[in-house]
Amino acid sequence: MANKSDSSSVPAAIRQIAGTFRIAGWTSFWLQLVLGVISIVVLLLFIVFSRSPNTNSPNSGNPGTNFGVFLAICGIVSLGIGVYMGFRYVRIGRQLQSSNPTMRPRKAETIPILRMGLIINLVGMLLTILGAWAIVGSLAARSISQVQTAIYADPSRLISSLDILAVQANINTIAGHFAGIIVALWLIDRISR
Repeated sequence: MANKSDSSSVPAAIRQIAGTFRIAGWTSFWLQLVLGVISIVVLLLFIVFSRSPNTNSPNSGNPGTNFGVFLAICGIVSLGIGVYMGFRYVRIGRQLQSSNPTMRPRKAETIPILRMGLIINLVGMLLTILGAWAIVGSLAARSISQVQTAIYADPSRLISSLDILAVQANINTIAGHFAGIIVALWLIDRISR
């Protein structure tokens, strides 16, 4: 009952923005969380199995792949911060629904938070794209240099299906950052009207 009287004292425009923040925040939160968890699992599988002594994967000595994996991990860490920013948007939406006008965040306080979320996702996307370039570049170099017959093939130059896991993890992370960027831009547009 108190919640109904609280929401009726909030102006309709602020209620609409609060609902937008909550929906967009939860969307950003869950999309980035799911894509981040998938990326972590896939990247861990790649790291564990490529370091296994019974596989012939050359990734342990390949500087391009190692640097790419490092950048992929940095991208996943920034995606984790993006997940937090999505939850922060939800909290802003809840604060906007407060019947006490002093408890509601101002537009001047909210836009820097949205910009910070946008910058975090842009930096994370850049790191992940650079990591993907390093990994794909090392795979392309190996594919060009490999002998076309299996008889004389050096196992360290062959591309295994395991190598694609690192590429998949990067693509998932890029998609998560893209979702965070879209949500932040959409919220900035909605709040600027």
